[in-house]
Amino acid sequence: MDALDRKIISALQRDGRMTMADLSDKVGLSPTPCARRVANLEKTGVITGYGARVDQTRLGLSVTIFVAVELEAQSRDALLKFEASVRRFDQVMECYLMTGTRDILLRVVAASLADFDDFLENRLMCVPGIRNTRSSFTLRTMVQRSALPDPPAGD
Repeated sequence: MDALDRKIISALQRDGRMTMADLSDKVGLSPTPCARRVANLEKTGVITGYGARVDQTRLGLSVTIFVAVELEAQSRDALLKFEASVRRFDQVMECYLMTGTRDILLRVVAASLADFDDFLENRLMCVPGIRNTRSSFTLRTMVQRSALPDPPAGD
């Protein structure tokens, strides 16, 4: 990845809907080589997709909860089974394998506390292998970014 690829990534993170002509102007390439670079970034998995950023509150999902999960076993099989289970839950926006006292950290969205209670009781706690959960409710979002920092120079 060179400086032009980094410029392309940075520009597309700010506006993924820009035309190839606009993108090529921004990064200082003609459209055809710019399109080839974008296609290569997609093919190699650097660019993983495109999508709209949506305000979760305006969709009626005003509650964000972080759920720390401790598993009964930390074997590879237990982790794979847990991961397969939570992938099926639309309310789970992110799932991380962690170090420290908790094995897993989930970011969950819900319409209300009652909605989260239903998710916890009827979905998450039905997943085999969970020893303990601990939930923290967000009061407000202070910083939220969708764009990654500009990639470091040099390869």
